Amino acid sequence: MMTKEKERKESGVAGEIIAFLGKGTSFKGVITYEGTVRIDGNVDGEIITKGSLIIGETAEIKAEIEVGNIVCGGVINGNIVAFEKVHLIAPAIVSGTIKTPILMIEEGVRFNGSVDMGKSGSHPSSEEAFSHKKD
Repeated sequence: MMTKEKERKESGVAGEIIAFLGKGTSFKGVITYEGTVRIDGNVDGEIITKGSLIIGETAEIKAEIEVGNIVCGGVINGNIVAFEKVHLIAPAIVSGTIKTPILMIEEGVRFNGSVDMGKSGSHPSSEEAFSHKKD
């Protein structure tokens, strides 16, 4: 089971969790926020943030995701754009396209899709990403 302390240490996700969608709960629509959010329930729609997203082992996500960082131990069906890093932790199951400059996949993760780690219009260059962190 993924503990909050283990997630933060392994992923480098910093900051207080500002919202939590617990196991057994469902949300349909668009989620936008600043900071760090943890989801252990079901989401159908879109998740958009410059912050961090933690997907727990019991989560089932069917969404287009655009985040700064993501740590996933649950199920995601949809495309992920992460401007900083994607970290997939066992027993995650991810189906879709991942666009990110840094991808970490732990042994035991099932990933079905494609990965784009090159420069593109949706990814800031390392210099741009660094300058955003200073702001």
